[in-house]
Amino acid sequence: MIEVGKKYNRRTLFRMKQFYNIFSNEKVSPVATQLTWSHYTELLPIKDNNKIKYYIDQCIKYNLSKRDLREKIKSKEYERLDDKTKQKLIENKNNEIKDFIKHPIYIKNTSNYDNISEKILESLILEDIDNFLKELGESFTYIEHQYKIKTGDNYNYIDLLLFNYIYNCFIVVELKTTELKKEHIGQTQVYMNYVDKNIKTINHNKTIGIIICKKENKFVLEYCSDQRIYETTYMLVKEYI
Repeated sequence: MIEVGKKYNRRTLFRMKQFYNIFSNEKVSPVATQLTWSHYTELLPIKDNNKIKYYIDQCIKYNLSKRDLREKIKSKEYERLDDKTKQKLIENKNNEIKDFIKHPIYIKNTSNYDNISEKILESLILEDIDNFLKELGESFTYIEHQYKIKTGDNYNYIDLLLFNYIYNCFIVVELKTTELKKEHIGQTQVYMNYVDKNIKTINHNKTIGIIICKKENKFVLEYCSDQRIYETTYMLVKEYI
């Protein structure tokens, strides 16, 4: 190895061979040139080529540093995508707003709570709102928490009101520290309909609802007639990685 220098050790040469085997394909190689070798030292240990392609696309789209990429990989971001989403990525099909919502969503538990209320869950989210929006997916922006609305003579409060500028719609987010229940869907529908009637304009698409709960209940969602409502669970973590 003296002739080629210290940097070219056995492991580096092995990684170069891996790189060639993965990216020699004509369809992949133009994308491969847009990252640094430091990025590929994080990517090449991954055995699933579809997963590698996902993280490459994320690096290019969001200008991720090597450290940013490492954090995404350690947080198992790809693994937390729905299987249908992964298949869409493989087939290069158009995505929907629900596709990149993680399952579960990671929420940083700065105070090491064991059992939390909805109020504490909301507080933890607001402490690190940028990362929460990234956990939901692409192009989410924050509007307000505990957004006040009036239905008849009663006042109600939307836990989180967001907007997605790619899909051009408002997002009603409801937080639940229990298993998903049918009344959670009804409540979310009321809030979505209120936003559609009183806040959205003719230029906006219909409002979408996301219920974030402690435990999923597929049977409840299966019989929900409103296809604009999505559900995911949350997990409290000390660090995102």
